Amino acid sequence: MSDLPLTRRMMLGGLGCACCGGLAAPAGARIPPGSLRPVVTPGYRPVDADEQGLWQQYRRVEEEIAGSNLLIRDDALARYLGGIAGRVGGPAAKDLRIYLAHVPEFNAFMAPTGFMVVFSGLLLRMRDEAQLAGVIGHEAGHFLLRHQLRAWRDMKRKTSALTFLGMAAGLGYGATGIYAGGLVQLAQTGAILSLFAYSRELEAEADAMGVKQIAEAGYDPAAMPETWQSLIAETEASAAMRRKRPRRGYSLLATHPAPAERMADLRLSAREVAGAGSTERGRDRYLAALGEHRRAFLDDQVKLNDPGATLYLLRYLASDGWNGLLRFYEGETWRLRGEAGDNLLAGRSYAAAVAYPDAPAEAWRQHGYQLLREGRRDEGRAALRRYLALAPSAPDAAIVRQSLAS
Repeated sequence: MSDLPLTRRMMLGGLGCACCGGLAAPAGARIPPGSLRPVVTPGYRPVDADEQGLWQQYRRVEEEIAGSNLLIRDDALARYLGGIAGRVGGPAAKDLRIYLAHVPEFNAFMAPTGFMVVFSGLLLRMRDEAQLAGVIGHEAGHFLLRHQLRAWRDMKRKTSALTFLGMAAGLGYGATGIYAGGLVQLAQTGAILSLFAYSRELEAEADAMGVKQIAEAGYDPAAMPETWQSLIAETEASAAMRRKRPRRGYSLLATHPAPAERMADLRLSAREVAGAGSTERGRDRYLAALGEHRRAFLDDQVKLNDPGATLYLLRYLASDGWNGLLRFYEGETWRLRGEAGDNLLAGRSYAAAVAYPDAPAEAWRQHGYQLLREGRRDEGRAALRRYLALAPSAPDAAIVRQSLAS
């Protein structure tokens, strides 16, 4: 291995690139889900020198990830994610491990040893359990078909390992789209995370395997193309508000290219495997498992200062119905953007938020101050009193009480 020092930021850049689809490769014919069979068996272990070397390196990488301060430590949520992996993991179901990283990016990564890293930004963007199962099924497909080994061997045929390691280091330092500040340095063995680039053929196989696995588990396979289509639309909405061309960056859209023909293939495959029992969506179960994390993930998203993406995402999540939490963060997005007319838009969102019983206390505070700015003194003071009743120990409670007294 190289002596290059790798930070956890570089590793995360590698995670984002590890599943890269070949952007320059021509799209091939659709792979029918029924034509694929897993090559990994229960309790699978590597059988040749190349694969044994990969496993040795990834065992060390997993040790680093397992001890990372980036992970979200929630046993109940971990069991829930593991349960989905168990349903869609096929022969490898008992061998899959999932680590949830607190990174507000839409990304996931599957290692050749059977562990998976899922970013918190991905969970935020899922409307239900079926959509999450589709992403996990796709990543599990890479493992079930031993794609990492195939990609590794392809890389060795094309370039020397030292050259590629140098490229990986530069790629990792350039991963400025990853939110990973204040993290300690990773061991140099993490360099291997940046070595893979999946071809379009391998991505198509993982798509087909993922659709097949979730349908057999009883999930609605139509959930899988929904996720990719939404990610494309979010990227376009972000670019439109910034008046720039869409930027793929280090998100799952960069690592899993999703052109129109791929969407068509996914939809056709979903119809092909759909059966009488493959209709489960699991929305209520998913939201219950996410719990208070959903608010934390929304807060992370708003702080990314990408209003186009955030507003699209909020409206996408609201396809199942608006609530006080979504309306509050809609108001926060407008407020933080701070352009002409945004305060009025934010005020409308806060007013809409407090009409719901689940409105966070902060929605009443922001609604109250907006009413005061509009000269609606009595209504504004009433809203601030409501805020104090809901959050009497809030860090700014004393300041709000003082403003009411004056």
